[in-house]
Amino acid sequence: MNVKIDPSWATHLHGEFEKSYFTELATFVRKEYQEGTVYPAPKNIFRAFDLCPFEKVKVVILGQDPYHGARQANGLAFAVNETEAVPPSLKNIFKEIESDVGKPLVHTDGDLTRWAKQGVLLLNATLTVRAHTAGSHQNRGWELFTDAVIRALSDEREHLVFMLWGNYAKTKGAHIDRSKHLVLEAPHPSPFSAASGFFGCKHFSRANEYLKSQKLSPIDWL
Repeated sequence: MNVKIDPSWATHLHGEFEKSYFTELATFVRKEYQEGTVYPAPKNIFRAFDLCPFEKVKVVILGQDPYHGARQANGLAFAVNETEAVPPSLKNIFKEIESDVGKPLVHTDGDLTRWAKQGVLLLNATLTVRAHTAGSHQNRGWELFTDAVIRALSDEREHLVFMLWGNYAKTKGAHIDRSKHLVLEAPHPSPFSAASGFFGCKHFSRANEYLKSQKLSPIDWL
């Protein structure tokens, strides 16, 4: 199957595109876009991969579903376009960064393209969603695909940082070889759980300390 995704990812994931589950997933997603409103826009489904080629990944942040409200989802987990209001979970992520790094944010909008271009793969477990219907594209095959993404990174790269926030993300982390990657776990940054351990987790400084220890340039989170 011809999938429009960054060539570096196409090389590492081409086997997935030939599997029956992906064919069924593609048929389902195509029909959903034809019959209703689905987010993100088709051109942005694989945007996280296009902005962050396989060899450039340094940090992986796992989300679950794209935002299902109008004009929110843009293909990057937790992010929204700069013209949109910053969602609650991302507000809490920003709050933790400022506390962790000890400096105010330079960029306060929700567009995280600046992180992606530095090597942060902002990966949702499910890459599409029906408008106003959370979880509507779960259990259709996306999870198998994103598990394959995590496995490929774990097996074929070294010294990556995986940030797993919340129980769902921790479950996805089962595919990570923790002997050669740093895995950081915390509660989800949602307002319902951030105070139970996300605040104070210091994942952003810990990630940069690890990257520097591996002679890699740190991420500018600000």
